[in-house]
Amino acid sequence: MQRQDLNDMLAFMAVAQERSFTKAASKLGSSQSTLSHTIKQLEQRLGLRLLTRTTRNVSLTEAGEQLLQTLAPRIEDIEREIEALTAFRDKPSGNVRLTLSDHALDWIVWPKLKPMLKAYPDIRVEFSIENGFRDIVEERFDAGVRLGESLDKDMVAARISPDWRLVAVASPEYLDSHPPLDSPQDLVRHNCINHRQARSGGLYAWEFAKDGRNLRVRVEGQLTFNSSIAMVDAAVAGLGVAYIPESLVIDARARGELVQVLDDWCPFFSGYHLYYPSRRQHSAAFSIVLEALRAAG
Repeated sequence: MQRQDLNDMLAFMAVAQERSFTKAASKLGSSQSTLSHTIKQLEQRLGLRLLTRTTRNVSLTEAGEQLLQTLAPRIEDIEREIEALTAFRDKPSGNVRLTLSDHALDWIVWPKLKPMLKAYPDIRVEFSIENGFRDIVEERFDAGVRLGESLDKDMVAARISPDWRLVAVASPEYLDSHPPLDSPQDLVRHNCINHRQARSGGLYAWEFAKDGRNLRVRVEGQLTFNSSIAMVDAAVAGLGVAYIPESLVIDARARGELVQVLDDWCPFFSGYHLYYPSRRQHSAAFSIVLEALRAAG
């Protein structure tokens, strides 16, 4: 393959991944007209249409999709190998993209990465806060953080937190003016603060367990969030019962702003894990992030 062919392939890959000539041109530091001409020349040489263009978007043809699937992992391997060379520098550098929930970031990831980021100012970390699942390979994340029980088997996983649980809480004022909460079924008579799951779009069914008995309760209420942290303030304000990670309510509970209910029904989950593809050749930056997150404390 000649150098020009490789450049054209890289141009095609940028357009295919961005699904936009405008974004791809900006990424490559090129003009849209030059990029469009490059793709046309590539299609002519191959004798295949790779992209379908409309006034609003760009999509891949079947041939274009196959070419992208062939090129992407090879180019990414080359990029990772080049980035790994930074291990020979005094100050490792590079980008690390992580997808994780707001709770994982607040409780585990951010406290562990803050000192690391000060020690390695050339490492850049991008956090994508998402409570649903992401395809980290397709969406080009370096890693994700999820509960151990929900990880795909083809991923490498490293535990980064102890087991934890969701707890049901409400303000003293709310509990004083509403029926007692003796079992999860009693929640149907309460104003509950719901959590919408980003990927499925559905509302989270509250999961409880006691003496080998598992219950899933679908609750209703005035408020719905897709952030656990925002639910704490709503509960403190007396707007209902919330089911949120225990670590988020420790301070409010100690101040008497929240009261925990249904404690013996709240089960533990299997802790957060950092997960990433097994085939990935780690960059120096990613290795340092991984080491920091796996550290005790």
